[in-house]
Amino acid sequence: MRTEFTPDQLKDPGTARANEILRACVHCGFCTATCPTYQVLGDELDSPRGRIYLIKDMLENERVPDAKTVQHVDRCLSCLACMTTCPSGVHYMHLVDHARAYIDQNYKRSWDDRALRWVLARVIPYPLRFRLALFAAGLARPFARFVPDKRMRAMIKMAPRRLPSPSRNDDPQVHVAQGSKVKRVALMTGCAQKALNTDINDATIRLLTRAGIEVVIPEGEGCCGSLTHHMGKEALAHSSAARNIRAWAAEIDGEGLDAIVINTSGCGTTVKDYGHMFRNDPLAKDAERVAAIAKDVTEILGELALEAKAPEALRVGYHSACSLQHGQQIKTLPKDLLTSAGFDVATPADPHLCCGSAGTYNLMQPEISGQLRDRKVQTLKEISPDVIAAGNIGCMMQIGSGIGVPVVHTVELMDWATGGPKPAALKP
Repeated sequence: MRTEFTPDQLKDPGTARANEILRACVHCGFCTATCPTYQVLGDELDSPRGRIYLIKDMLENERVPDAKTVQHVDRCLSCLACMTTCPSGVHYMHLVDHARAYIDQNYKRSWDDRALRWVLARVIPYPLRFRLALFAAGLARPFARFVPDKRMRAMIKMAPRRLPSPSRNDDPQVHVAQGSKVKRVALMTGCAQKALNTDINDATIRLLTRAGIEVVIPEGEGCCGSLTHHMGKEALAHSSAARNIRAWAAEIDGEGLDAIVINTSGCGTTVKDYGHMFRNDPLAKDAERVAAIAKDVTEILGELALEAKAPEALRVGYHSACSLQHGQQIKTLPKDLLTSAGFDVATPADPHLCCGSAGTYNLMQPEISGQLRDRKVQTLKEISPDVIAAGNIGCMMQIGSGIGVPVVHTVELMDWATGGPKPAALKP
């Protein structure tokens, strides 16, 4: 694609990166075939190619974003299926993230949209605040139908009926390896996940320490910044990310780390991109070091000689989170681990399509998100699973809200298969 940015415009690192990405696009349209919003809406402007044209025009002309451009960029899930499909290697993620930051800085949203985004950005990344918000939403659930704003109704309905007690395993500490220590890793405990489902981190710690891995919960780590990053709020996102970088760099420089283990794939995609996010920051070198050793939990499990055996014969419907298969290009490893443990693993039709969770997307775009959820749930039902496994808490909540089948994290099944307790979701 031909671009016409001026030399002065290209002095801005974000614009220069956007220019590189735009020039790689050859208008082939392959991306439209795998774009969930294009599949649902059928509008060219709700495809990656359409959004690329809108973003190019907005950035080149340095214009105030118009409502049409904002609407179509907002509708993007950032599922990154287009990046898997693109034969030209267009790095759509960096482009749409830059466009969102530009919109956040230059477009005045309606008061209710600004208020919602303010609340989401200042509540979800903080576990205590999020738990309080979920408790309040639970109290409001009987009155949800009377709430006029559809996004507020979606927030209330998404709140779980039962909140788990905080897990002390998530507190800063060192979980000692059993037997001979083979690795030392830091576990990113996350933010929303700690409030919604404490079983995931607990299972991860049990599984890793059982395999001879020392698991460190560093002082100072927290939200990865992905939620605010994808809302275009760069300052907030970088502030969260910087805290993690400093906390993990201190561990690397101290007793050392073999990996930073992440069991929420949406977070993993962002942490692995810290090097790019901080490329022009004093933390650049530390960000690169952190990103280089960030690994999804299944990547660590794949390096181990696990003795795993499924305690029961179960048919597992595996849902591949977009951030895992497209963002991190981890496609078969989770399924291979479950299969090697003796589970009967099945994959639904159109596994490349998003379930509609996508961070806060299901709260800000509930109608489109609902259509994508129903589509995903239907394909999962068609494979008749006893349980559904996924690697991302957002997907687990999204799918779980529309299907009458237990939904667990992949690591919970692997923990069970190596001597851990039966996942709570599978108990009567």
